[in-house]
Amino acid sequence: MNFLLSDDQTEVQSAVRRYFDKALPSSRLHRCFDAEAGFDTELWRGFAQIGVTAIALPEDHGGLGLKLIDLALVAEAVGAAAAPVPFLGHALASLAIAWAGSEEQKSRWLPALAEGSVLATIAFADAGGWQPEQWSLASADRLLGSKRHVFAADVADLIVVGLAGGELAVIERNAAGLVVADEGGIDRTRRLFTLTLEGTPAERLPEGAVQSARLRDAALVLLAADAYGGAKRCLDLAVEYAKTRQQFGQVIGRFQALKHQLANMAVEIEPARGLYWFAAYAFDDVQDRAAHSAALAKAHLTDRALQLARDAVEAHGGIGYTWEYELHIWLKRAMLDYAWLGAPQEHRARAADLAGW
Repeated sequence: MNFLLSDDQTEVQSAVRRYFDKALPSSRLHRCFDAEAGFDTELWRGFAQIGVTAIALPEDHGGLGLKLIDLALVAEAVGAAAAPVPFLGHALASLAIAWAGSEEQKSRWLPALAEGSVLATIAFADAGGWQPEQWSLASADRLLGSKRHVFAADVADLIVVGLAGGELAVIERNAAGLVVADEGGIDRTRRLFTLTLEGTPAERLPEGAVQSARLRDAALVLLAADAYGGAKRCLDLAVEYAKTRQQFGQVIGRFQALKHQLANMAVEIEPARGLYWFAAYAFDDVQDRAAHSAALAKAHLTDRALQLARDAVEAHGGIGYTWEYELHIWLKRAMLDYAWLGAPQEHRARAADLAGW
């Protein structure tokens, strides 16, 4: 049995990497991170033109009909580049409509979502919590309440909102009674917003209550993949710095203590790639293990990625703490991956329950 990626999967991920290598030099990344908007329209347009926004959507609505593993490979490349594109929210909202929408809703929204000309995002958290079974926003044709920690809500054309009972509904941009407020989150590559809903009209997705837990599991896998990509980039930056920085007349990579630190970092993160690969594979092909694998992947990878980012800052010495150097951008992405949709301990507890412990 071949446990490696197919040639097509490798090429898709490589195409995304090549795009960001060319379109997102360090100077542009810093400008996006420092800007008030936190959204680069041109960068998003070029990203969508690769076709990645269509990957997991059905072919009869403009998608490519591929699997979650293909989408997760894109998430890894986005995380490695710390790309300031609203990929995660858009991908999840698109999947929500594809899985839970009516045929009329799919025909109306999916083609534009697949080509990236319409931007969507997802709203999970509210006062009840992150998980579908915890959502407390009452289901109604007009919504009254709030949702928190929503990616790119200021520029999204559609927002898929989680409701009590695990239901899902769609709010369109400029809907009456919708107030969007910037939360001032630490990760400026993925800005977070609070939605205040004051009688805001919403259109429910008929299969939302059936699909919301599955949507949550997809989100966990994509977060794990993003965290892996960012952690690997932190390791690469630390290794490169160790090869070039000189101290006491020699490169610091020759110091045994730093060699051990870098080796430990590599051992921590490299084997963990298989966790998100298997979770993505299980999501489509081993249904009875999908939820458990997704919870474990999110818990372990985001936990290890945050620690590795901190270790990378230490390996860089004084420069690692500076705003001008780019390492802090990946550290802050790791913090968001760790916290968004629930901290690792929450998903370890869920994994234990799912395993019957």
